[in-house]
Amino acid sequence: MNETLKDPPEGGAGAFACQPVFSRPLNRRRFLASAALAPGALAAAVPPSLAIAHYKAPPSAPEGIAEEARRLTRAAVGALGGMGRFVSKGNVVWVKPNIAFDRRPEQAACTNPDVVAAIVEMCFQAGAAKVLVSDNPIHVPERTFPRSGIQQAAEKAGARCPFMDERRFRAMSLTGAKVLTKWKLYSELVEADCLINVPIAKQHSLAKAVLGMKNLMGAAGGDRGRFHQDIANTVTDLAAFLKPRLVVLDAVRILAANGPTGGNLSDVKRKDLVVAGVDQVAVDSVGATILGYRPADIGYLVEGQSRGLGTTDFQSLSPVRLEV
Repeated sequence: MNETLKDPPEGGAGAFACQPVFSRPLNRRRFLASAALAPGALAAAVPPSLAIAHYKAPPSAPEGIAEEARRLTRAAVGALGGMGRFVSKGNVVWVKPNIAFDRRPEQAACTNPDVVAAIVEMCFQAGAAKVLVSDNPIHVPERTFPRSGIQQAAEKAGARCPFMDERRFRAMSLTGAKVLTKWKLYSELVEADCLINVPIAKQHSLAKAVLGMKNLMGAAGGDRGRFHQDIANTVTDLAAFLKPRLVVLDAVRILAANGPTGGNLSDVKRKDLVVAGVDQVAVDSVGATILGYRPADIGYLVEGQSRGLGTTDFQSLSPVRLEV
């Protein structure tokens, strides 16, 4: 089956093709209340596993892209039942954005900082004791973290944004892996109570797309260039081991060409979307369509589905679709 996700007109204005549309976030209380009024309420009360939120206002709206990103993120997570579904009181949460490159937010090489900030705020509201936001970047972290805007936004929201310490990577056995049977991973990330993966949708010259599963490479140390010798299996090995509890895909802006590094604003497109879900293959499959690919075009999505990590047929999950 070839899934399609029809794009809104360029710039984000106009009606989004996905239906049904909700005028405000579908939070857990509203979801359960509506389910209780319907026939078969017990079955219907199972929280959704995938949500796609689109911003209906034009990019010139007075609140600007920062407020848009926050509202979309809250709506998408709210449609799944809220952050309390994923984060419990006292949890240590690791939020894993893409902070790989020394780029400004508008260049779309790193996750939107306001998407990250909204997630941090929701984690604390759900009772998290500590929220850590970090990545193992390609470029120097001392420049990359602040220039991405993520460090300032995350810290303002109450998170710590530490640089990964090389001494804290530990060789770990990845049970069931095909290629990465043993690899150095960041111990604090692995040991956190809850891992939330927060990628941005980007074109990639080799893998075709950087999405959630590939974003998990930022948990690894060592010679990560070796991953690209068999990207479908290495990315899937990591995703199967780390198993993020929640994936929130930033597609407010996407890097549509010359990824993953980017740098040229002409390669950036506004899509005004945030996708959230518990099925990492499904979230990435939505992301693939946003980038103009079929999920079947992305090797690690095909491999992830074959290993039971999720489904590339995201439509089969009946995603909640919202306009915000």
